[in-house]
Amino acid sequence: MTPRPQSGFSLVSTLIAVAIFSMLALAAYNLEVISTKALRAYREKEDVAALADQYIEVARNLPYSQIGTISGNPHGVLPDLPNLLTVSYNDTKYQLYYDVTYVDDPADGTAASGTDPAPNDYKQVKLYVKNPVDGLMTTFLTSVVPQGLEGLASGGALSLQVINATGQPVPGASVTITNSSVSPAINVTRTTDSTGHWIEVGLPDSTNAYHIVATKGSYSSDQTYPSSVNNPNPVKPDATISNGQVTQISFSIDQQSSLTVNTVTQSCQPLPSVGVQISGTKLIGTNPNVYKFNTSYTSNGSGQVVVNPIEWDTYTPSITSASYMIYGSSPIQQINLLPGTAQQSTLVLGPSTTNSLLIIVKDAATGNPIQGASVELKSTSPSYDSTLLTAGSILYQNDWSGGSGQYDFSTTTKYAQDDGNVDTQTLPTGVRLAMIGGSYAPSGQLTSSSFDTGTASSSYTTLFWNPTSQNASTSVSFQIATNNDDQTWNYAGPDGTASTYYTVPGTTINAAQNNARYLRYRMYLSSMSTTTTPVVTNVTVNYVSGCASPGQAMFAGLSSGSNYTIVVSMPGYQTQTISNVNISGRNTLQVQLSQ
Repeated sequence: MTPRPQSGFSLVSTLIAVAIFSMLALAAYNLEVISTKALRAYREKEDVAALADQYIEVARNLPYSQIGTISGNPHGVLPDLPNLLTVSYNDTKYQLYYDVTYVDDPADGTAASGTDPAPNDYKQVKLYVKNPVDGLMTTFLTSVVPQGLEGLASGGALSLQVINATGQPVPGASVTITNSSVSPAINVTRTTDSTGHWIEVGLPDSTNAYHIVATKGSYSSDQTYPSSVNNPNPVKPDATISNGQVTQISFSIDQQSSLTVNTVTQSCQPLPSVGVQISGTKLIGTNPNVYKFNTSYTSNGSGQVVVNPIEWDTYTPSITSASYMIYGSSPIQQINLLPGTAQQSTLVLGPSTTNSLLIIVKDAATGNPIQGASVELKSTSPSYDSTLLTAGSILYQNDWSGGSGQYDFSTTTKYAQDDGNVDTQTLPTGVRLAMIGGSYAPSGQLTSSSFDTGTASSSYTTLFWNPTSQNASTSVSFQIATNNDDQTWNYAGPDGTASTYYTVPGTTINAAQNNARYLRYRMYLSSMSTTTTPVVTNVTVNYVSGCASPGQAMFAGLSSGSNYTIVVSMPGYQTQTISNVNISGRNTLQVQLSQ
């Protein structure tokens, strides 16, 4: 008997059909969601555009003299950011505010060039519309020209320039201009252009009342200062505006850095709870001098004072704790802090005495500290005679004529390798670009042999080379690599990365290179002229092993007197004798030796 065929769907068929239906439904739902979002976004753009059109027309229909913001320049009746409006449109709340600026059109000259005595050519109105729920900000721009052009007969201009530490322009910097002595008060923030400039025109007359601050993210700040009891004579006073005049002011800002000052004993142990005063050299006032940075700190449990951020400057640390005084430092005395770097300074401290003498011995030609110099201090009245050796060490090379191929620095005239574009044979001795086919190579590099300091506790302080200046069409730069395996060579510049280079002789070596036994330098030469080459005649790397103070000798616990004699000698240098030295209090003397 033949079985009858079964009708209907099996369970598997049903599940497959349900799954397919679910996928199709989900896809349709997602499409609907995407479409809805796109439609909502499109409608919101339409709403914002319609809303902006209304409020742009509000500005256009105002009398020209009233087109300005409540607390801005030019002053007027339009709401600005501190006085923003909240309006509803199609059941959505929006925030609106204006920014109005004068435009100095170059068609009739400019205030900056002195060719336009009336730079208030017309006004530019920017409208901001923000949805506070989703954060969407939309801007609209229009210009409003007065009838007859340049309708404002009064007012002056501020020409502002923002530069960095090397004098290069800083685009995108914020410049805030405030003045509460005029009515209405002015409080506006502008942004510098690609050349670091901003010109604010149409400002009312006011004497030493325009306070200006220049800032940028992760940068230091610079500003004008009002005259005050603490700063009666500002170096850069608040600006004065006079009718028909342009007041020019420049500001210097650059990337922030960090500075760590270590306070240690003569046996290299950290000293916590020590008072440290750190003073810069930048002045914000004179008669008396008022320093931009002059701050007191206390070293932490690790014997460190960490200042981050801090702007570039030359800083001098001093000790404010009565029980200690500085027996030596690394680097010597001052810290040359560059923009965008992290640097360290070590202060070797000892018991405080009433009278002392710290002697610093340097090479007269290079300015580098001399390690191992004999320093004798003697006197008959009071009776005293003591001899110390200066601490610190130097890696030095002034001859590369032995050529390449030397891994470790054993022969003082050889080096590791070059790229074939340098010349080490031409006299006088030095490193130059090679002459190829009658023209100097455009660039070349040389890598030194490996210097062994003998200990992994070495700290590298400064990199120096001669000559200190080159022909304007040429340049010299360096990178440093350190390690403890004498194999891993990662070359870096002053910010500790491979993208920067040491370009100024005497620059402090980045602290990331410390605590390493072996060192190499890489020298880069370049020229924009086929007939000119840079020349390097010697290279010096100063370093400290342990807690020694390079080139320094401290005589503590002295008796006061004016009959001391100092004799400083070093093999290969001329001995120097200084007589009738007066010792009273804490004294520091720098002695330069000539080879």
